[in-house]
Amino acid sequence: MTDPAAEIPDYQSLMLPVLRLAEHGEVRIGEAVRHLADRLSLSEAARAALLPSGRQTLFANRVHWAKTYLAKAGLIENTRRGHFRITARGNEVLAGQPDRIDNRFLGQFAEFRQFTDRTTAQSDLATPSPGAGDENGQTPDETMRAAHRQIEAALAQDLLDRVRAAPPEFFERLIVSLLVRMGYGGSVSDAGRALGRSGDDGVDGVIDQDALGLDRVYVQAKRYAAGNTVGSGAIRDFFGSLDRHKAAKGLFVTTSTFTANARETADYLSKRIVLVDGDHLTRLMIRHDMGCRIEETFHVKKIDEDFFE
Repeated sequence: MTDPAAEIPDYQSLMLPVLRLAEHGEVRIGEAVRHLADRLSLSEAARAALLPSGRQTLFANRVHWAKTYLAKAGLIENTRRGHFRITARGNEVLAGQPDRIDNRFLGQFAEFRQFTDRTTAQSDLATPSPGAGDENGQTPDETMRAAHRQIEAALAQDLLDRVRAAPPEFFERLIVSLLVRMGYGGSVSDAGRALGRSGDDGVDGVIDQDALGLDRVYVQAKRYAAGNTVGSGAIRDFFGSLDRHKAAKGLFVTTSTFTANARETADYLSKRIVLVDGDHLTRLMIRHDMGCRIEETFHVKKIDEDFFE
């Protein structure tokens, strides 16, 4: 019996068809999946083939990944929930009439190279000698864990993009909810009263670390775009605010990054100041299930030696 999944193109082969769909206006991803399935004349069995989780079809999953990679290269952009459209760069690519778009093709764009470099760096795996596992020389365990890290790296970047694009009120709610889930501020209402918008696309305030308010943490969060780094001057100003707010500790959060001088300044000042940049923020969001949820759970099992004793 033929495997229905064999009919389905890989996600890279779907990149050019997905981009062409967006050529004439905004596209809903669900419509894109159906339209491409019809264009490829997929059988009903192939259309219905599911991922192991049973929550999404294999074909829809590959179309989604094709869209994700096109977005990382700046050829399309997400407009609203479940919708996307082509960008000026995407139109330029189509004007060149490419025969195929794949990861190698997307490598010409700096944004895509930064994305792949980041996911590779976060994998941070030592590669064993060739032949120890798959064609990349990785064992099955290493391949699985590398894939998990790559998925989380992509998720982290998507979370950061969404936070940067969200309204200021959303950013304030995010900071409040995250701090409460981490054990600070008591309740959402308590922390919400302690924090407030500062007027410069950020939030700041003081929250209690304990029920009686004996230990206070001054929080400042800046929703900055990529490239708008936080320097040492901002850290010194933040340090000065700790005394004014009668706080012994400080937490400075940004959606961008801190300069090396800023981190050095925070280390040498007399009060404890913790710096959380965009990458750290998204790791905390993932760890505490903020803006994301568990899609699928894998159980890795090994021999129970006691059973055979």
